[in-house]
Amino acid sequence: MLNAERLIYDLVSIASPSTQESDAVHYLVDWMRKNGYDQAYVDEAGNAVGIIGKGNRDIVLLGHIDTFGGFPPVYIKDRTLYGRGSVDAKGALCTFAAGALQADLPDDVRVVVIGAVEEEVASSKGARYAATQFQPALCIIGEPSGWDRITLGYKGRLLIEWAWRGGLAHSAGVALSAPEHAIAYWEQVRAYVNRFNANIDSVFGQLDATLQAINSGQDGAYGWCNMTIGFRLPPGVNPQQLANDLANENTHAYGCEVAVVSDKNNPLSRALRGAIRAQGGTPRFVYKTGTADMNVVAPIWNCPIVAYGPGDSALDHTPDEHLNLDEYLQAINVLADTLARL
Repeated sequence: MLNAERLIYDLVSIASPSTQESDAVHYLVDWMRKNGYDQAYVDEAGNAVGIIGKGNRDIVLLGHIDTFGGFPPVYIKDRTLYGRGSVDAKGALCTFAAGALQADLPDDVRVVVIGAVEEEVASSKGARYAATQFQPALCIIGEPSGWDRITLGYKGRLLIEWAWRGGLAHSAGVALSAPEHAIAYWEQVRAYVNRFNANIDSVFGQLDATLQAINSGQDGAYGWCNMTIGFRLPPGVNPQQLANDLANENTHAYGCEVAVVSDKNNPLSRALRGAIRAQGGTPRFVYKTGTADMNVVAPIWNCPIVAYGPGDSALDHTPDEHLNLDEYLQAINVLADTLARL
């Protein structure tokens, strides 16, 4: 098994759901130390960090090492690796770790590979800490796009927790039950979203709302209901303003991130397109309806930034998550060539 293939197989084999990434982080740091990185360490946030080169121009390759929950069996069949994180997003992180070693770096460049923690939860702890430690000239975010595609944009995010508690009434009466109060609020949200999207055809330009969780019960003479609603925000929508528009005495808003859209013609995009063509591909651009660490660091670093990584993002969080290893190796070649072009 090739060293790069062993890396991704071993890393996927280590369970690392959000807030439980330590074993995977230490494995990756040890791998980077053994394979020629100039520096490799665990930072104060718990991120895995590896550095190659001593130039004065930083290129940060920011992936995430945590995964969605669940741990389906890890195995390889017909050159395809199955397992949690193979696509989202250990595939991209391992592409960074192996590709940085393979690259013929310019003398003035220092490449910083980061396996960030807690990307899959609203805290984004790893990326927020990394944003205070580096000021890169260029940044690539590690997320699945397919080896021949470049992600230029992500929607923003808002989470609203709704909670109600009140006195019970007989089910034969006219008073609303706790779940009915929740559904009434959810219908208000749906009406707001429908009004916003009335004349918008673009999926990336629409406001999305998802009822992520709802729970209810009784405590003596009182009933209660809790509900979580997640929003994906198009460019131009301020998450705090949206929270204000939908606020009442039962709501609490958090997880605010603005949408981010990168320039098609920035230096990273041009270098990636050239590298993809050199591997026989036809580069394409993607705009994602989800949210990533790109939303966190782009407004802070204010540098050319894109997202790249092998794999089909439709497999994110699914029990059948899998990555073709030949596509993974192609992505490593693209990443190495991209770094050399910069």
